[in-house]
Amino acid sequence: MDFNMDSFRLDGKIALVTGAVYGIGFEIASSLAAAGATIVFNNIDQKSVNDGVENYKKVGIDAKGYVCDVTNEEQVQAMVKQIKEEVGVIDILVNNAGIIKRTPMHEMDAADFRQVIDIDLNGPFIMSKAVLPGMMEQNSGKIINICSMMSELGRETVSAYAAAKGGLKMLTKNIASEYGEHNIQCNGIGPGYIATPQTAPLREEQADGSRHPFDQFIVGRTPAARWGTPDDLAGPAVFLASKASDFVNGHILYVDGGILAYIGKQP
Repeated sequence: MDFNMDSFRLDGKIALVTGAVYGIGFEIASSLAAAGATIVFNNIDQKSVNDGVENYKKVGIDAKGYVCDVTNEEQVQAMVKQIKEEVGVIDILVNNAGIIKRTPMHEMDAADFRQVIDIDLNGPFIMSKAVLPGMMEQNSGKIINICSMMSELGRETVSAYAAAKGGLKMLTKNIASEYGEHNIQCNGIGPGYIATPQTAPLREEQADGSRHPFDQFIVGRTPAARWGTPDDLAGPAVFLASKASDFVNGHILYVDGGILAYIGKQP
């Protein structure tokens, strides 16, 4: 047996993580950097890119940021070309950029639905299309799509998000099918409910000392009986970005504490 732990290392690899200024994208990028990867990221405007560069500096990561709208194919192609010239060929793409609009479907404007689909589904298509030629040329590459439990489940007020993430799951499988022969692996990560600053209001202790109702709901539906942490995504991200996962393709790895496996406790 010739396996060794170095197969999880990412030394010499260039990883582009979209929208990775803070939150889950930032934590995933940081885990890839800890494994040896060079990090590049993008966001929609210069201020957020500058903020991202500072956020990485604070944790000792020298990341390079680019202003780019993932739904604009011309901008994306130009960014990938610029990254190739300034840093090198992209070895790892993490399609993290995304939005959610929580509106009952019968009240949702079609324009809002289209915007969610555009960013959460068309964006990963445009980004993947841009990096695939370089990956094909070097006969290796990793694409990781940030899917969701909503790739499998529905929930009130998230019709557009669920439609986009369900589509992203199938785009993941199709990229794997179409480009596997070029030694390119495309997989997804489906985070469960993760404790981030953005979800902090849902976990605040109530005035009477009880847990927030949504907090109770999530903990009660999770076999692990807790919210996930950004650190819970680090290992899966490094695995799917590394040589250790070279024969894993078209798979969605749900990092959800077991929610999708669980029917829930009997009342």
